[in-house]
Amino acid sequence: MTLEGRNLTIGYRDRIVGSGLDVTLDRGEVLALLGPNGSGKTTLLKTLLGLIAPREGGVWIGERSLASYRLRERARLIAYVPQAHVATFAFAVEAVVLMGRSAHGSLLSHPTGADRAAVARALERFGIGALAARPYTMISGGERQLVLLARALAQEPQYIVLDEPTASLDFGNQGKVLQEMRALAAAGHGVLFTTHDPNHALRAADRAYLLRDGARLADGAARDVLTRAELERLYRAPIEQLDDPATGGSAFLPGWNLPATQPRAQ
Repeated sequence: MTLEGRNLTIGYRDRIVGSGLDVTLDRGEVLALLGPNGSGKTTLLKTLLGLIAPREGGVWIGERSLASYRLRERARLIAYVPQAHVATFAFAVEAVVLMGRSAHGSLLSHPTGADRAAVARALERFGIGALAARPYTMISGGERQLVLLARALAQEPQYIVLDEPTASLDFGNQGKVLQEMRALAAAGHGVLFTTHDPNHALRAADRAYLLRDGARLADGAARDVLTRAELERLYRAPIEQLDDPATGGSAFLPGWNLPATQPRAQ
């Protein structure tokens, strides 16, 4: 089964953000969405999630329109991890993750043993089991991001959509999240994430989708799409490519120069 946006025109009442967009996400793969600020990435995500209705075209899961699903049915199919979340109420971390189980019951129903087991697994998977009793308002921004990822996992969806999931994480936790996205795909989930770092996309994604000014520039296998030429076209800025002959891998850096480091005076 495929999550698919067909000939989408996306935007709001007062403006069109993008048009002519075809996007597909299969279960078992990771798709990275890249583009400069204001390119329409978040609007496209919200359209694929059904949070914003497309101005033209449609979103489908298999042969059924997403609009035909009830909200709880959608929640069992797609989980969303936003880019930022403002902590308002001092719920315990465990309670926040437990909210992901509402797709399988209701917010007012008593949690079952299966619900609590799913929450415990999700917390341990991201290494935050020790935070279970902590107030959500009293943990760091990076820890809150991991809690939201755990909540999405506890939801047990078929597709997981993440808006810049590593933006507020330290270096070690960035690697943990990238590794977890690969593990989710290996378990049969479809994973779509946005990122400003082509290196994350190169290492975690099977495919990459490049979006600029609401138009698709490229879509294909990550190693074919994420090249110096394509990234310079996407960002309209010089890009430096570093190759590792030992592994055959590449890394990209912004193409600006720092002054040479001067030796310290003795």
